[in-house]
Amino acid sequence: MILLEYAPLLLRGLGLTVLITVASAMLALAIAFPAGLARRAPWWPLRALAATYVEVFRGTSALVQLFWVYFALPLVGIHLSALAAGIVVLGLNIGAYGAEVVRGAVQAVPPGQYEAATALNLTPWQRLRLIIVPQALPAMVPPWGNLFIELLKGTALVSLITLHELTFQGQLIRDETLRTAEVYVAVLVLYFLVAQAMGLAMRRIERLLWARRGEHPHHV
Repeated sequence: MILLEYAPLLLRGLGLTVLITVASAMLALAIAFPAGLARRAPWWPLRALAATYVEVFRGTSALVQLFWVYFALPLVGIHLSALAAGIVVLGLNIGAYGAEVVRGAVQAVPPGQYEAATALNLTPWQRLRLIIVPQALPAMVPPWGNLFIELLKGTALVSLITLHELTFQGQLIRDETLRTAEVYVAVLVLYFLVAQAMGLAMRRIERLLWARRGEHPHHV
């Protein structure tokens, strides 16, 4: 089979795709938690700043964001490599959606938990760290799993700024071999396998978090 000859190129592209996915996911998590919590902050400028970030990145095209960061920022003296630009844009984009996941999960914690934490004279930081966030985390995992899979698929965009990730490698192999069906079936299968592995990992994390609370996931 001709694809066996090109398997190293596909696997090299897959490795870059996984690298971008993992790095962008870490950035998205690092941004989403403070942004999501800031959406509920008592200080309105902080709420406004977080809301602006969320609405801008959710309301504009990820492709345009990518082109803007990679091609427009150098005009004002900010130069990012293609890899850095891809990670930053995908991380910020998914982080904006993740911020709403965090906000919604924290908001869903029963009011009685806030009252109990206040009655215990806990500081706001202690309330979040010890009471609110641990209870909200299990509810965040399923939507975060969906976002990570969307992130994986979104990595194909970085092929447009010359990164040789999985989609780009598939295009190169297709152009060289003219085996369109076989090449793109192989690319689809690789994306599918990684997505399934991510889904299994997130479901495992969800079960562990619910088990720590002595409960079962609230969905089938």
